[in-house]
This record gives sequence, C-alpha cells and structure tokens, in this order.
Amino acid sequence: MTQLTTSSKIKSTLAPNSNKDTQIDNSNSLGNFIQETLALTKRLFIQLQRRPSTLMAGVIQPFMWLILFGALFSKAPQGLFGNDLSYAKFLAPGIIVFTAFSGALNAGLPVMFDREFGFLNRLLVAPLTSRYSIVAASTIYIITLAFIQTAVIVGASAFLDAGLPGIAGLSAIALIVLLIVLGVTALSLGLAFALPGHIELIAVIFVTNLPLLFASTALAPLDFMAGWLQVIASLNPLTYAIEPIRYLYLHGDWTVGSIVMNTPWAEVSFGGVILVLLAFDALVLFTIQPLLRRRFA
Repeated sequence: MTQLTTSSKIKSTLAPNSNKDTQIDNSNSLGNFIQETLALTKRLFIQLQRRPSTLMAGVIQPFMWLILFGALFSKAPQGLFGNDLSYAKFLAPGIIVFTAFSGALNAGLPVMFDREFGFLNRLLVAPLTSRYSIVAASTIYIITLAFIQTAVIVGASAFLDAGLPGIAGLSAIALIVLLIVLGVTALSLGLAFALPGHIELIAVIFVTNLPLLFASTALAPLDFMAGWLQVIASLNPLTYAIEPIRYLYLHGDWTVGSIVMNTPWAEVSFGGVILVLLAFDALVLFTIQPLLRRRFA
C-alpha cells in the first residue's frame, strides 16, 4: 500500500514536467526544422551567386519571347485576339506562367546532381530534425526565383504596352504563380527521387516542356484550337493559371466570382480556377508522399 502511494506521488510529480518537456521538444523541433531549411536554402542561393547564368537565362529568355512573338504578330488583324487587344497584352500572361512553370520543372535537377555527387547521402545520414527540410529548401528557392522572374516579365510587358494590373491584380498574380510553382516543383522533386539519373530527368523535362506550352492558351486562345486540342488545353493546369492572369490584365474590376475562362464543358470563375490549382497541388503532394517516405526512411 505504501509502495502504491509512493508511486502515484512520483507520477503526479513527474507528469507536469513531462508535459513541459514535450512542449519544449516540439518547439525545439520546429526551430531546428526552420534552421535546417534556411541553411539549405542559403546553400542554394550561394550556388546561384557563384553561377548566376541560370537566373540571367531565366530572365532573358522570356524577355526575348515577348519581343520576338510580339513582333511576329504585330501586324495581326485588329480584334483577332479580342476587342482592342494587342498580342503583347495577350502573350504576357502566357509568358509569366510558362517561365514559372519551366523554372519549377527544373527544380529537381539540383537534387538529382546532389544524389549523383553523393552530397544527398551525406544529408540523409546527418542528424537532421526532419529530412523534409531538403524538399522545403528547394521549394523556397524555386518560388523565390519564380517571383523574381515574374516581376521582371510584368515590368517588361508593361514597357511593351501590355499594361499593368493594380495592387490587387498583382497580388492575385503572385498567388496564382505560387500555386502553379508549388505543384510543379513538388512533381519535379518527386521525379528527382524516382528517376535513376539526371539524363532521364532532363529527357522528361524536354519531352513535357514545349508540348504543355502548345497545349495551353499561352500562345493562342481556345477558340483557335481544334476540338481535341481544346479538351487537352482545358485539362492542362497551365491554362488554369494563364487565363485568370489574362483576365486580370484586361479587367480592373474583377472579383472572385468573375468568369475567367470557358472550357468545352463549363464556365470557370476566378475562385474556381484557384480551387483547381489547389486540387492540382494537393494531388501532386499526395502522390509523392509515399516516395519521399521511402527515400527518407
């Protein structure tokens, strides 16, 4: 009886301390995860600083697209792409989204090179609080580059008479770019862990890059496409990022309920487009979770 009383006293004495220790451990784990993510992100930016050609190419290429395609269709019949709509204004949203998409599709290459050079194995055996900090760092890095490229393209397109949305419009563009980059980056990182080497990853990037561009509304509206291509473009996530941005450029009085695109089966509002992009991100993240668990086990 004395032993039971003593043990219950010990438990009641230690229980509050154990709860405090758990809370401290949780806060320390979160702090360590943030610290690890920031350190790995800093490493990626140091690599970019030493080799800035990647960022320069990512900025120069869409700028050239704007100039060359704008000049190519500069003498298109008035009203071909809409009432009083120049091709520069029509093209700018497509270039914004495609540039962000291309950068996100390449997100898996640094991880793949780390795998091949053995640095990733060192990270996996290191006492990290969470190995998901590797994925988080790559995602933050790619999103930052996408925002830099988007800002440059928006400024360049405004210089080329494409116009400039208001503050709310620019915020909406940033949200759309964030959603499309998040999903494509997760997909690219999943491929980096699934494919055997960088040759296969580069092959996948080359095979999917331009077909997804031409199977979207980046260069031409849905009405210009054949029926079967309209169906494919209406299933393409890039279309759901391009069309709302294009609507923002043309309508300063947009709302969440504004109809921004007409698919072969339904009209889609601005809010509906955001939901589609969120569903795309959720699907990709759900798909790569088992792969990441196996790799990080």
